[in-house]
Amino acid sequence: MSPSTPPPTTGPRRETVVIFALSLAAMVVSMMQTLPVPILGLIRDDLGTSTANVSWVTTATLLSAAVFTPLLGRFGDQHGKKPTLVAVLGVMVVGSVIAALATSLPLLVLGRVLQGAATAIFPLALSVLREEVRPQKLPGAMALVSGTLAFGSGLALVATGLLTSGSDADYRSAFWMATGFAALALLAVVLLVPATRHRTGGRTDFLGALTLGLTLLLLLLPISQGQEWGWTSGRTLGSFAGAAVMTAVWVLTELKVREPLVDMRMFVHRPVLMANLAGVLVGFGMFANFLGVSYLVQMPEALTGYGFGASILRASVQFLLPGAIVSLLASPIGGRLVRHRGPRTALVLAAGLGAVGFGWLALDHAHTVSVIGAGIVVGAAVSFGYAAMPAVIMASVPPHQSGIANGINSISRSTGSAIGSAVVTTILASQTLEHLPAGAPALPAESGFTLTFWIGAAAFALVAVIGRVGLRARQEPRTAAVGLPATEKTAAAAATA
Repeated sequence: MSPSTPPPTTGPRRETVVIFALSLAAMVVSMMQTLPVPILGLIRDDLGTSTANVSWVTTATLLSAAVFTPLLGRFGDQHGKKPTLVAVLGVMVVGSVIAALATSLPLLVLGRVLQGAATAIFPLALSVLREEVRPQKLPGAMALVSGTLAFGSGLALVATGLLTSGSDADYRSAFWMATGFAALALLAVVLLVPATRHRTGGRTDFLGALTLGLTLLLLLLPISQGQEWGWTSGRTLGSFAGAAVMTAVWVLTELKVREPLVDMRMFVHRPVLMANLAGVLVGFGMFANFLGVSYLVQMPEALTGYGFGASILRASVQFLLPGAIVSLLASPIGGRLVRHRGPRTALVLAAGLGAVGFGWLALDHAHTVSVIGAGIVVGAAVSFGYAAMPAVIMASVPPHQSGIANGINSISRSTGSAIGSAVVTTILASQTLEHLPAGAPALPAESGFTLTFWIGAAAFALVAVIGRVGLRARQEPRTAAVGLPATEKTAAAAATA
């Protein structure tokens, strides 16, 4: 550990309590991302809006997370992680209440924006673990907190399916559930997480935050809305062009500011860059699995010749819940793997499992056991990948940059999820069945699902390339470039071994 970071003073029992509180908070945040996915149709009908407009219920959270996560991650490093955690969770509670009480789409979107800001909890939680957990226990603790992200995303789909399964279902019950979970997480952090001792101080780079926020907005907006706008429309292409311009503006801003939000040397440092690329691909795979399987099993076999005709409830409980549970159970295994073999090995194993799982789905998605079994394999892959990435980053940046570094990695996963959602939606919309009864809605062809699953396998194959080639076995000469203290160079080398 760095000499500037006091050694943990908590005992084993206290460590367990802290890990539990932070895992709960991370799980609740990840639930907010996927919570409304199964009920967008209910929201559309209840509020009397269009499909295009209701898509902002998911897009707003993604964009809010992109803007606030790096800023609040850095703010926590500078001014105290626990106060920032408590404030962010308080905002999430308020946002959940607004969403549950909303009687119009603008109010609901406002609530979702406030919920999205809470995504900053994840990098803040990892920074707290770095201070409060003994080095030999840190990989396992980070893996468990990271694993709750995949579990929470799946749990939200299942819980929403359960709450809205009746004929008189009310989508607001899902947001009241979110309010309860958010309040519980807030209480746990207030009572169980100690005040952090290490603060860097300094001024907040608001100009860097503004330019980074605009860059991410212009990038993620067309990704999430491209299917609705049209991928070759002026709005879509103009947003992508604007993102490219703002990227250059952001980089120039950070190079000139005395205390930048993001140290460019850290941002392009090879292990950090590779971890972020892996984050995009693993996030892509997670959402491709969630959406691909969910849509597949709900296809009416009598009309399409494939699918299981499952309800939202059955799709959630029978087909998605097993993979979510396995992702949580795999977290401590991933932590032990990271500790004993290094995150590079964990990342390669995640890639192998993910490629196998998606390949299995592509080759056989006509049998229940195959769809569930493949989902379990992909769930374990996502969990191992999430366990490996924070370990690479923590061993590659100094303590005062851990919040922003993990914040950027969190954004990379959210970006991958947005791309996954866009790709799945576009593929299924472009490949539809031609011979359907008159009056039947357009339904995707089976080939669209097969292509989706093969793309998921390819994404995890690229993760394997990153693990084997992108992360070198020894990084000591490069660790000095980001200012790591000498005492942390050995850990940095081990993280990529």
